This record gives sequence, C-alpha cells and structure tokens, in this order.
Amino acid sequence: MSFQNFGLSEEVVHGVQSMGFMDPTPIQVRAFPLILGGKDLIGASQTGTGKTAAFGLPLLSLLKAHSPIGPRILILEPTRELAAQVETALRDYSRFSDIRTTVVYGGVGYGQQLKELKAGTDVLVATPGRLIDHLEQGNVKLDKIEHLVLDEADRMLDMGFMPDVRKIIDLCPRDRQTLLFSATMPPEIARLTEWALRAPERIEIGRQSTPATTITHALYPVAAVQKFDLLVELLKKTNFDSVLIFVRTKHAADRIAAQLKHAQHSVAVLHSNRSQNERLEALEGFRNGKYEVMVATDIASRGIDVAGISHVINYDVPQHTEDYVHRIGRTGRALAVGDAFTLMTAEEGPDVAAIERFIGQQIPRVKLENFPYVYSLALDDKAKHVVGKAGNIRGGRAGKGYSFGVRKR
Repeated sequence: MSFQNFGLSEEVVHGVQSMGFMDPTPIQVRAFPLILGGKDLIGASQTGTGKTAAFGLPLLSLLKAHSPIGPRILILEPTRELAAQVETALRDYSRFSDIRTTVVYGGVGYGQQLKELKAGTDVLVATPGRLIDHLEQGNVKLDKIEHLVLDEADRMLDMGFMPDVRKIIDLCPRDRQTLLFSATMPPEIARLTEWALRAPERIEIGRQSTPATTITHALYPVAAVQKFDLLVELLKKTNFDSVLIFVRTKHAADRIAAQLKHAQHSVAVLHSNRSQNERLEALEGFRNGKYEVMVATDIASRGIDVAGISHVINYDVPQHTEDYVHRIGRTGRALAVGDAFTLMTAEEGPDVAAIERFIGQQIPRVKLENFPYVYSLALDDKAKHVVGKAGNIRGGRAGKGYSFGVRKR
C-alpha cells in the first residue's frame, strides 16, 4: 500500500515522499487508521520501524493548517537528541503546509524557544523538565492540546521524569487523543496508561526483544589487551558507509575517539558531558558525512535517528539486555540492511549469554582472518562452540562454531 491509501493529507503525503519514502512500514499501516479515527493508542515495535512517521503523519493531517490558538499537538521525549530529531522530522513532513513546529529542551538558552512560542506554534515537541520551566514562567499553555504523544515512555520513567509527565498531562484537556509508545511495559507505565488513556488500541510489531530481521549479527571474541587493535582491523577490512561505535563510559568514548583520530579516521563523539552545541554538531556532521565514525555512550542508543548507518559496533558489551536491541537498532532502520558487530572479552561472556537468551538466538562467533590473536578464554569457549570452517554470517547461518572475516557490502 502507498501513503495515498490512508486518508493522509496531500501536503503530508507530498512531504514524506519528497524525503524518499514511497511505502509505509508495518507499524505505520496499522497506526494510521487508528490515529486518523481518533483512537487512543499504545504502540510497541522494534526500533527503526518508522514510529515517528507512524504518529507524525496522521496527526499533522488532522491539524490541516496553522492556527493562532496555540499548540494543538504536544509530543514528550526523554532526551534532547530525540526531541530535536522528532522536530526535524515533523518539519520535513509538513514542509508543504503552513503548520509550525517548535522544540523546547534543556541545555540551551531560552531565547530562540521563547521567540518561537510567542510567534505561535501548532506542534510542540518537548522534554519534560524544560517544558515545566516554560509552563511555570507562563510562556506556553496546554489548554488547546488536542493530541498528546508520550514517546519512549519507559525511558522517561528510567530518567525520573514521571512526576513531571503526570503534571503535564494534568494540564492538558481531558478531551484529547493520547498516544503512548514504550519498548517495555513496567508496572508504573501500565498504571499510567490506565489513568491517561481512554480505551486504547494496542499495536505490537514483532517481539519487543527481537532485533530487526534485516540486521546481521556477529560476535568477535578477543583478549582485552587486543580489543582496540581488533576494532582498527575491523574498520580497515569492512566496507562501511558510516559506523556507530558504542562504549560504556564517557571516558572510554573520548579515549577511543582520540585513538581512532590518530589512526586517520574522521570521528565524532557523543555523550552526556558534551555541550548541546557539540552534540548537535556531532550529529549533523555524522549525518552529512563529515564524520565516518561516531563513538557514543548509551545516550545515543535511542537518541540517534540517522539514515544510512551501515554498521553498529559494540566495543563494550551492554550490561542491560534491552540496550543491545536499542543499540543495534540504529542500523537496519526502516527495513534497510545493516550489520551489528560486538567485541567480547572473556569477562563479558555472561552479558553475551544474557543477551542471547533475551533475543532468542545465538549470535555467530567470528574470527577476523589473519589477525594475530593472543590466547584468551573468550577464544576457547569449547563448551559451546567448536572452531569450524569459514561460513556466511548473514542471518546467523554460520550456526555453531566460528566463521572468519567480515561481510563486505
């Protein structure tokens, strides 16, 4: 089905198609009729499936045109990065209409945000803390909100925003449409849905613990002392478009980025100690090809929406199983093909085992051909694997044992 088949406005269809999208994804196919029909909605889907367009296109279609009455759509996001990216997407979708979108988040001054709020906006994208600041200062009112979107609700819970979220919901009209998206449904989120939503419809695309099927996984066991050397060799032997490398700590991100720059790679860094201007410059440079590699902490696992990331590399195995799915979901987005490599030391073996249980599949073990490995228990996991012949890691077909090398694009 094409975007024209759902009753979306001509301007919105033109906007999304001008971005190069011709056919809706499964979550969009299911969400469009429900949202256009005014239903409240609880949505759960694999990351990278087109969720922003799933709620953005029908909501913009319902607005039709700019109105001077104040914001009619409110979208709450847990992080500055997500808020900025959702606002950019909505501006792109509505480029052929006069609908106005404004984003407010912390870490930057109030000047530009105040200017846009005073000029009048139809769609307000916000992080909870900065929105509360604007509400307390009387810079914006929520009494005209017709559609409320709670995006990444479990992430907002994890970050301690739920009291602010409840306060914000209380300031919105009761007669509104509410859409909630959450990768997981802990008890507090379940209670929130009972309080904030009215007879919601539910959409779930795939198991929440299942990565997108277009992503190829590979696990590279290595001794801790050779981890960075293996990363450098992987980058040399992999034909990539852009690479996102995840590490656990801010210090590690800065250190590895500096080492990669020394190895002649163009590198951006993203973590919570970077200023907002530094973050925005890093993201924009990564998007436009100025940087071929980005090194990031988990601040980016749900906070980066960059088309064309061909490879995600977990330099450090994530300690929380859900983070593996969110990290690798930065590639293989919107049904595109992507690769996810994970470097594993012997100490990280239990974390890998937990991830494999969570995603319901074994990640193929791979040795890089001609790399001078030193002995490590990570390479000698005979209880589970027997070293075998080279195999194709696409879709996990290597099965048990090791395959050799990296997949060329």
